[in-house]
Amino acid sequence: MLRLLKTLLVLFIGLHALIYALQNLANLEQAHAALGYVLSNEGHQVYPSSLFFAVTSPILHWCALWLVILGEFAVGYFGIRGAWDMFAARNDTSEQFHVAKSNGVVAAALALLVWFGFFMTFGAAFFQMWQTELGAGSMEGAFMYSMASAITMMFVYVTQD
Repeated sequence: MLRLLKTLLVLFIGLHALIYALQNLANLEQAHAALGYVLSNEGHQVYPSSLFFAVTSPILHWCALWLVILGEFAVGYFGIRGAWDMFAARNDTSEQFHVAKSNGVVAAALALLVWFGFFMTFGAAFFQMWQTELGAGSMEGAFMYSMASAITMMFVYVTQD
């Protein structure tokens, strides 16, 4: 039962990211505009000055958006692949099942890079996105996704199956 729960949690990490990647593609212009808004430091009345720079180039906004979308697709791939590997090894030895967790752990780690690294470190800290309603919503979501991924990664990898 524990192996099946771990498999499902890894699957949900993959599906979560895949759904976000597809939603971003379905709303590509809006995603570009939202990311551009955050990167350009618009609407910053609380902390109007920054030690860092704003990014106003639409080309760089597109590059950042594609980096996020590719990251989401990577999390989706490794999560779904990891769940498949774990499901296939569900009746194997502990050592074999532990090895089968690798792609799932990679998925969770990549999720941390996308939502903690990109959104919380660069978006929230560097670009101060918490100052706007749009940015604060993105930051709150990123916190939830990164923490869920971190907890899942620890539960899947560290606990005995």
